[in-house]
Order: sequence, then structure tokens, then C-alpha cells
Amino acid sequence: MNKTKKRHHLVDAKKPNLLEETFPHDLPPLIRLGGPVIEYIDGEPVEFDFGAIKDRQIVITDTTFRDGQQARPPYTIEQMVHIYDLLSRLSGPNGVIRQTEFFLYTKNDRETLERCQGLGHKYPECTGWIRAVKGDFRLVQEAGLKETGMLTSCSDYHIFQKLKFRSRKECMDSYCEVVDAAFESGVRPRCHLEDITRADIEGFVLPFVERLMEMSRQVPEEQSAKIRLCDTMGFGISYPGAELPRSIPKLIYKLNRQCGVPSSRLEWHGHNDFHKVHTNGGTAWLYGCDAVNTTLFGFGERTGNPPLEGAIIEYIALKGDLCGIDTLVITELADYMRSIGLPIPDNYPFAGRAFNTTRAGIHAGGLRQDERIYNIFDTEKLLARSPRVAITDKSGADGVAHWVNEFFGLKGDERINKIKVHRLARWVIDQYDVEGRLTAISDQELEAKAREFFPDCWEKYIEGQK
Repeated sequence: MNKTKKRHHLVDAKKPNLLEETFPHDLPPLIRLGGPVIEYIDGEPVEFDFGAIKDRQIVITDTTFRDGQQARPPYTIEQMVHIYDLLSRLSGPNGVIRQTEFFLYTKNDRETLERCQGLGHKYPECTGWIRAVKGDFRLVQEAGLKETGMLTSCSDYHIFQKLKFRSRKECMDSYCEVVDAAFESGVRPRCHLEDITRADIEGFVLPFVERLMEMSRQVPEEQSAKIRLCDTMGFGISYPGAELPRSIPKLIYKLNRQCGVPSSRLEWHGHNDFHKVHTNGGTAWLYGCDAVNTTLFGFGERTGNPPLEGAIIEYIALKGDLCGIDTLVITELADYMRSIGLPIPDNYPFAGRAFNTTRAGIHAGGLRQDERIYNIFDTEKLLARSPRVAITDKSGADGVAHWVNEFFGLKGDERINKIKVHRLARWVIDQYDVEGRLTAISDQELEAKAREFFPDCWEKYIEGQK
């Protein structure tokens, strides 16, 4: 098809347009969504208004104490109570992190839950997790919980191969008996549709969810069943045009608009087997699923779950506001997790020791001229982490100058230019050209040389540490 080629003309400017309506720097870059998007479902065009997400009550939920414990040695009671307390501070007064879930089976599980409840935090709300077994509701009632998750696996891999049901009807009837038990106990059931992205959507999932919605009409709204869409193997796909059962847009549309599950009762639970976990969670939000289930730093079964701190930054970017979130707690959580032996890679976004550290001299030069050139947002304000430079043979005088200024905390006219660091820069080059060094130079080594080459700055620095 021939189209007339559009001509593009230079728009000359004497002042920079830094696109600050999208990149405000004091917030993460904003996600600015345009007009409606059309997705074809069952051969018919369906319109989705992504812009409505700014007004929707989307939330983050947490499974750090359940799925997050299945990829590492169990947390101690004290560790879980401390992490829960930090999650409440991170969430803020609006309850952006709305709920977290706990095992209920062991004495330690129950003591942890009781200690967390004793802190008196409104958010995140404590919920439980049980098997789809009626007897387990005794544990939920004894814990005084208003809501519990229950495992309702929905793919034939699970129905027949794992759970050994003789038919789908037998499986559905068994699940619904447990949901009835929850209703009778006054507990809200949250049905975890395990392996939904490998299930027969039309043949089992939709009839099961419709039945749950019919049952829910017999109880008060606050007790009606929730649906958690569990992408257990990470098969979910966000791409327009993808087919069921892997299409996240189509899954949510079917449950939301065809089965009548309100967005407020839909929750996405993903896994990262194909490196899609964060994007898939954001896609679920956009297409009408109000809750995205996460774990701290993504730790969870096998490849892990949507990272909670990533969802926090995405939430702010979508809403265009902090919404009461205390982002500084992300760094506090990262420091705490490292202190108890959780390995966070140095280059891990937002939390790794070197996530905003550059090793390239040309990048360091940009940082020295204007932090915004090579820093994703104001990481000092939002994460208490100034942009840093790792000194190697590629850093150049710009990199060395940036390190010196950041180390001494020099601002404005006090900052040292690259000409004045020539002795230190020469020493760095000699480490590689003369000594044959291969590794980056440590902060401890640089501190010793900074003391030698900049005694006046060092004296002020020491005085400021007192």
C-alpha cells in the first residue's frame, strides 16, 4: 500500500525542551497514556481506556511471607515482624500496599501473624493462605482473619495430573464446597486460580468463576469471593493479539466483563520464568485488574514474583503522585535484607548497591554537568541514594571529579573541577597502565588518596562527621 511520505521539519530552539511533563526528576518518569486502545476479542473490537487508571483504586498486595519464603530459608519471627512494620511505613496512610498473606500451619506461622496483628497497622491487612480443604478454616477462624486465600488449581495439569480428580465436575464441586465453608465461617475466600495461563479457559475457568459469582450473590458484598489469576509458570503474555490462555488482556476481559467479576475483586499473581513478570503485572492493572501481587525484591518460587519495589515505582509513575508512599523505606528494606543474608545483586534496580553507579567516563562527565543527564530520577530524594561513579581506567578525570565531589559532599561553587583532580586521576591511570590492575578501585583506596591530595577538604569532611 502506497502512502504519501510525511515531511518532518526541524523545530529550531535556543532553549532546551527537557520534556519535564514526562520526566519531572523529583518523581519517577510519568507514564502518560493516550486515547483508547482496541483489542480484538472473540473476533470483535473491544475498547480499553487506559487513561482511566489514574482514577481507579489500583493497589499492590504482598506475598513476601508466603511465596517469598519458598525461594530462601524461612525468615525468623523477628525478621518477619520487622519487615511487616517496614511494609506498613512504605505503604503509607492510603494503603497502597493493601494486603499481605501468611501461612497458618505451624506454631511459628501463627505467632508471627499474632505479633504482626499486634502492631495495630491498618495496612497492609493481614490475610491467610490455606489449601482448598474445609478443615483448614478452623485455623483462619482462630487467627481472627477476615480473608484467606485458598488454592483452586484450574489447569488440567493440576486437576488430573496433580490432584487426581476423576473429572472437572468433581474438581469444581470440591472447590465450591470449600468456598461454601468459607461463607459459613464468615470469611472472605480469595480463590487462587493456579496455572490459569495453561488452563482451558472456556471449558473450566469461566464456568467455575461464574459459579463463584452466583454463590457470592448469597452473601454480603464484603464477603464475596475474590479471584486471583495465578500465572504459575510465567506463561502470561501482554502483547495485543496473543491468544488465550496466555493473553493477559483477554483473560481479564473474560473474567471482568463476561463473568461479572468487579475489578476490585481481581488480583494478578505472576512469575518471572520468561523475564516478563513486571510488565505482565502492569498490563494486568491497565486492563482492569485492580490488585497486583508482589514480593520484596521479587524473591519467590523459582524465578520469583513481581518485585514489590518495582510495583511501587510503577504505581507512582501511573498515578503521577507519591500518594503517601514513603519511598525511602525501599532503601531501608534493601539494607535490612542484605543484613540478614538476602543476596541483592549490585546492579538490581532501585536497591542494588551500584544501581545508580556509572563506570563510563563520558557518563560521569554528564553527571558532573547535570545529574539529570545520567540519573533516572532524583535518587537522593526518593531513595536516599546519590548517583555515584565507580573508578576504573574508563572513568577519566570527569569520573574522578564526580567521585571527589560526592564523597566530600561539595555543592555549588565548592565543587572541584576536573583540572584540580589531575593528580588523583593520574594515580588512577597508573594503577592500570603501570601496575596492570584489572579491577575497579575501591572507595577505601580512593578515600586514602583523597585525604592525601585534598587535605583542606578532608579536614572539613572529618569535622562534619563529628
